[in-house]
Amino acid sequence: MISTDSLTRVYDDFIAVDKVSFTIGKGEIVGLLGHNGAGKTTIIKMLTGFLEPSSGTINIAGLDPEESMTEIHKKIGYLPENCPVYPEMRVIEYLDYVADLHGIAAEKRPAVLARTIGRTGLAEKALQPISTLSRGYRQRLGVAQAILHDPEILILDEPTNGLDPTQIMHMRQLIREMAGRATVIISTHILQEVQAICSRVIIIKNGRKALDADIEELQRGEGLRLATDADQNILDTVLQKITDITGIREVDSADDIHRYELTITDTGDHYRIAADVAEVLATAGLKIFELRRQQRTLETIFGEITTGKGRMDS
Repeated sequence: MISTDSLTRVYDDFIAVDKVSFTIGKGEIVGLLGHNGAGKTTIIKMLTGFLEPSSGTINIAGLDPEESMTEIHKKIGYLPENCPVYPEMRVIEYLDYVADLHGIAAEKRPAVLARTIGRTGLAEKALQPISTLSRGYRQRLGVAQAILHDPEILILDEPTNGLDPTQIMHMRQLIREMAGRATVIISTHILQEVQAICSRVIIIKNGRKALDADIEELQRGEGLRLATDADQNILDTVLQKITDITGIREVDSADDIHRYELTITDTGDHYRIAADVAEVLATAGLKIFELRRQQRTLETIFGEITTGKGRMDS
């Protein structure tokens, strides 16, 4: 559905996006995650035709943007980070105008507008001027104009920006419903949104793709958390006989208490391995202050990458 190859955007001497490649299939919900300024919005603008790449290629639904941008725009629904709307227009008037731009026939518009307003929770505001809407309702209106024409591809830049908790839950549900018939890309710096909605994450760091993986697969990388009085050298020696432990990393040390993350094999049984660790440490006369199962979250993975400890995909 969407693919990029060595996508690059340069501003004078600054490389905003650096040779980013990925492929997104039909029906996927993909989170484009990164700090502010990482290059996410620049990638989105190139996908939607608002910016031309300095180099590299884009293919959307089998079409080349250089030759078929008009056709591509018919397939895309786009919510910019700051959605441009006309404050003097009423909500219903603005959506009718957007429907006209998309070429929706006049006789079909009432049903299209009613469906879109209902899906985005705008019914009570339909006759109000846009200038009177709160930030949250303006965001809903931005989503409404993006989904009004039932696009094949939905690209949302910070879709929950300005929403209250109830509105965020409603927005998540709407995105999941859209994924039944559209490919969805969500650009955000909010980890919780990616964790809650997306099945896959692409992390951008300093304009480069740092990670591209299924979230469920990432979270399978579980291990054990251990706090003991043994330093790294002693612990390495004591635990070397436990073959299911594939890595030992010290994460903190204070007051003669050393805290470690123990990486184990995918097939290892956490409880049995924890029992083995406790037994060998006790036999060696070492103290155990903490020993528990640890599951990697998107937050820990993102932290590893942004601090330089995680992987950078090519």
